[in-house]
Amino acid sequence: MTLTPQQESNFLSRGFSRRNFGRIASLMAAGSTLPFYNEPALAQLSKIDNIPDDAVIINANENPLGPSPEALEAAHKIILNGGRYLYSETDKVKALLASQEGLPAPKPGVDWVRMFPGSSAPLHQAVLAFCSPTKSYVVGDPGYEAGGRAASFIKAKTVKVPLLKPSYAHDVKAMAAVKDAGLIYICNPNNPSGTMTPRADIEWLVANKPAGTIVMIDEAYTHIAPNAYFCSDLVAKGKDVVILRTFSKIYGLAGLRAGAVLARPDLMDKLSLWTGSLMWSSPSIAGMAAANASLSSKTLIPERKAKIGAVREDVFNFFEKNKFKYIPSVSNCVMVDTGKQGKDKEGKPDYATNPVMLAMREAPYHVYVGRVWPVLPTYIRVTIGTQDEMNRFKTAFLKTMQA
Repeated sequence: MTLTPQQESNFLSRGFSRRNFGRIASLMAAGSTLPFYNEPALAQLSKIDNIPDDAVIINANENPLGPSPEALEAAHKIILNGGRYLYSETDKVKALLASQEGLPAPKPGVDWVRMFPGSSAPLHQAVLAFCSPTKSYVVGDPGYEAGGRAASFIKAKTVKVPLLKPSYAHDVKAMAAVKDAGLIYICNPNNPSGTMTPRADIEWLVANKPAGTIVMIDEAYTHIAPNAYFCSDLVAKGKDVVILRTFSKIYGLAGLRAGAVLARPDLMDKLSLWTGSLMWSSPSIAGMAAANASLSSKTLIPERKAKIGAVREDVFNFFEKNKFKYIPSVSNCVMVDTGKQGKDKEGKPDYATNPVMLAMREAPYHVYVGRVWPVLPTYIRVTIGTQDEMNRFKTAFLKTMQA
């Protein structure tokens, strides 16, 4: 693949050298086949093999409610036409989402909304598009790790900014102080802490970030949070903002792979530079039909927000009753302190496991919770499941901690 003069100018302005052009062209041609690019590769962070049939799976921030009845019906119907590409299904969702978010309707070659198979691919594309050896990737700590993989691949520095305490909100002033920032990533509510950064802080960051820096706001969990706010209006105002949305969480479509990006058309075009082979594919028609039905539902979000919130509050009451330390979350996951840290065979710290996490996997519990972040080595992330699942978790966690 040969770079155009415009592409060469873009890369030179971001700190790449002409010696890098051959590798860059290869990256662009590879597209979604890049080793860090696809969702299955990211799923290794939460993948568990040989899970018993009676296991409680609360490790990957999935929604145990699954697709809504409307989404199931829509996906079932469209499967009968599975032999067709039916790109129009993607167009329908794109137009509906743009309308709901107050963004201009799609026009040929001018998109404020684009659909993807999930939201991880565009996260990686944004790192490739806006970061470089001289443009850093800035993320909260603890935070979602995926973008750092793409940054490492292009030799861009990742700057981890500790979350503020006790709120565990993003420290936007420290993030804005990173002068060479190419992309500042805000997951709101944050993964894994489940905490919300105030709207005023986001607005301050967008207004005070370094010139040319892009702010990416990942709203994967925002629908779940009480008193939540969205930032699509910042996109409508033409700000240097890129928003990620996914249908994996509140809508329960994780396996159907549906996601979206909201951004100014010029920023969208820069993302598209790294789409690679994704240009010749689209999200599955089943995922798009289910997404369309989900967006069209007037009751789905409030009903699910209430259900998840009630179970989450019950878990928090359990923690407080038993004096377990945890980070108050507004999302569908919570970080709880086990007071114990994983160790390898040589007795050195192991940031991949936790003894309580491993003990709960064993009989008679078979409860699988999430992973550990190095900055919080004694905490484990627990996804909020159904009430029955969380009852089993409470029993396993209490007995394991007592042991």
